[in-house]
Amino acid sequence: MTSLPIRGTRSSGQDVRSAAVTACMAVANVLRSGLGPSGLDTMLVDELGDVTVTNDGATIVRLLDVAHPAARVLIDVAGRQDAEVGDGTTSVVILAAELLRRANALVAAKIHPTNIIAGYRLAMREACKYIRDKMATPVDKMGREVLVNAARTSLSSKVLGSTESASFANMAVDAVQAIKTGGGKDGVPASYPIKSVHVLKCTGQSARESELLPGVALNGGRAAAGMPTRVSPARVACLDVDLRRTKMKMGVHVQVANAAALNAAQEKELDITRDRVRAILASGANVVVTTKGIDDAALKYFVEAGAIALRRVPLADVKRVAKATGAVLQSSLADLSGAESLDASQLGAAEEAAERRVRDDTVTVLSGCRSTAACSVLLRGPNEAMCDEMARSFHDAVCVVKRTLESGTVVPGGGAVEAALSVYLDNFATMLGSREQLAIAAFAEALLVIPKTLAVNAALDATELIARLRAVHNVAQTREGKAGLAHAGLDLTRGVVCNSSRAGVVEPALSKIKSIQFAAEAAVTILRIDDEVILTRQDADPEG
Repeated sequence: MTSLPIRGTRSSGQDVRSAAVTACMAVANVLRSGLGPSGLDTMLVDELGDVTVTNDGATIVRLLDVAHPAARVLIDVAGRQDAEVGDGTTSVVILAAELLRRANALVAAKIHPTNIIAGYRLAMREACKYIRDKMATPVDKMGREVLVNAARTSLSSKVLGSTESASFANMAVDAVQAIKTGGGKDGVPASYPIKSVHVLKCTGQSARESELLPGVALNGGRAAAGMPTRVSPARVACLDVDLRRTKMKMGVHVQVANAAALNAAQEKELDITRDRVRAILASGANVVVTTKGIDDAALKYFVEAGAIALRRVPLADVKRVAKATGAVLQSSLADLSGAESLDASQLGAAEEAAERRVRDDTVTVLSGCRSTAACSVLLRGPNEAMCDEMARSFHDAVCVVKRTLESGTVVPGGGAVEAALSVYLDNFATMLGSREQLAIAAFAEALLVIPKTLAVNAALDATELIARLRAVHNVAQTREGKAGLAHAGLDLTRGVVCNSSRAGVVEPALSKIKSIQFAAEAAVTILRIDDEVILTRQDADPEG
């Protein structure tokens, strides 16, 4: 028997599978302690010494430098969950790792991976169907309260999950509802572009000082004190053009014979900037936002015209203003004739542009934007690290509210869905007479890792609580008239089993369905790996 020579190492069979499971469990263990309202934070220090303290799963996996290819599959799964739902990244990684661990035990017990994969996929379909049919509750029946509860559930495991959770949850709901587009009588479905929610971070105050601002807010005020503080209606020009005194390009030299020629050259530099400003004002713009600087000599033209000018605004903020107001970002004022001008059709429109004093900071707010609805959230915190973590937490809450509105259904939290699915899949597995029965039973046991981790992180007796929770859900599924017990979940504050929906602990049904689907597909992808070849780099021939 001949074999193909390979420049590298090759391993196959159980060794490859065990190594992949070990790597995935290592990633899951990093996130495990941060799950739930009693979860702890993780501190990550990069190669430059920058410190990030967070328990947001998406942030942690993004900062981890993972070398094992199988573990990187979990990183990709967490990224997909964050992109599609915005929350639940920690749960999907922990569940995928537990599915892999139990599948590896079945393989060691001489169950072929193909049977396990078939069982996992069947269990995934049945679990998603059960959530849609039996556990999902329409949002229309519960009104605004369910949106606030969903946001509070998301914030409960974050830095904002303390006494401020109620105010931030209401703020997230107000922000999402403020950016609603469509959903009218024309039949266009409602959408909620969360990129229209602009988050400003200002240090130096308490988190209680945070507030919601209507429109697009820019962190900064007028470039000159003589400019008006309010303009209505606003005609907005978004520029990526330097309005400072024009300078010669690098490498260009001009030789002059006398002082008069030198003065003329300097005057021409000022004239170029003056003509640019006049061209902008001639278009009808009364609010000018530019990413570059504005000379003090040019500011007087804006003051005389009664216009507001903002300079050195970040490019991302200028693009956000352009999208909201309908303006076109201008990187140059040159036209086809070689002159510099600005057409009025390139301007955006807003009902009002006003400078506001928020505590110790100055912000400029453009409200009533023409193109799309927009709002801004001003987050206050004691330091930059705290503000960054608050922004990540608030983003997750906004995503949860958006998905709740778009999917239209919620499910109880506190481990209720996982416990119900575990009981249901256990009973479902007994109906099968093939080896897939063992895989479905393993899937059911793996789902309990979520409520177990919640209980352990809350310093509770996980074994006793999970036994009570499974018993309640077994009664709900086997006895008539007990369907209301299907919403039973864990109360981690008192250490008892309670009705999670009545307690206000709810999550979007889409989040649970996606996390189960992504975790199962990730486990199947890694489980299918049976051969690993690591090629060694071939050095160049020194003589060739």
